[in-house]
Amino acid sequence: MPLLEIKNLKMEFTANGRSLRAVDDVSLTIEPGETLCLVGESGCGKSVTALSIARLVPSPPAQYVGGEILLNGKDVLKMSKTELRGIRGGTVSYVFQDPGASLNPVFRIGNQIKESLKLHRPEKATDEEVIRLLKLVGIPAPESRIKDYPHQMSGGMQQRVMIAMALASEPKLLVADEPTTALDVTIQAQILELLIELKKRLGMSILLITHNLGIVGDLADRVAVMYSGQVVEMAPSHDLLRRPLHPYTKALMNSVPRLKGGLERLSAIPGNVPTMGNYPAGCRFAPRCPSARPDCTTNAQKLVEVEPNRWVRCQYHAVL
Repeated sequence: MPLLEIKNLKMEFTANGRSLRAVDDVSLTIEPGETLCLVGESGCGKSVTALSIARLVPSPPAQYVGGEILLNGKDVLKMSKTELRGIRGGTVSYVFQDPGASLNPVFRIGNQIKESLKLHRPEKATDEEVIRLLKLVGIPAPESRIKDYPHQMSGGMQQRVMIAMALASEPKLLVADEPTTALDVTIQAQILELLIELKKRLGMSILLITHNLGIVGDLADRVAVMYSGQVVEMAPSHDLLRRPLHPYTKALMNSVPRLKGGLERLSAIPGNVPTMGNYPAGCRFAPRCPSARPDCTTNAQKLVEVEPNRWVRCQYHAVL
């Protein structure tokens, strides 16, 4: 049984009397011990989808208008507030992209990690366990750093503290939402290596959200590409990186800098992601797609399994 199974999830926001669809018929699964990368530009619905797993999107203004979110076989959308408190941080933990904004500046990091322990593993709410967690995420001299405030740490160290806090409850699923965006390239690599090591050591599942296809190759088992609130391609990572099928996936890959070869201008995707309520008719990527046909602007596309374990939302994927 999958650890997480999202079935045909539909979510809307209400603004000025209008219902705006942010997540449109999204289906995803994550097996125990698996890493799924959710990829796409800002505004594609990745973070909203991830926050929905633990029903962290406030309702209102959000409305879950369809679908199911099955966590260990139980529908999160039907859970009581007490049940939700149990899975938030307990079964599912989150690491967000800006650790400086996520950590409380007026509390020592040891106390902040201990707070998570008190909620989910009260018998382990000790300095010894906090030090063990800090060692686990590679923070040097944890016995002294436990007394530091967030501003006394670098961005990379702050992100390691956030990961330690997320692991304190021994979650089955770690959701890492753009965990390397605010960090320099060297620290990004260290954080990604840390996630790979922790996955192997702890056997947990990971949902990694990113806009950069260049970082998923070593970490992901499968990749799902989102655009305008929809999944447009989903495949095992090695298959998708070797042979992308959807024009949007190809455009994302072409925009990644390459180390080999001479100097050349990076390929950019023209235009912008359409805002909620302004989705075009037909294929939502058609206005930006260099291979769009006349009927792409009028015919809505369905997500179809074109090969075993390969799903694509494009009727012309085979001839592009």
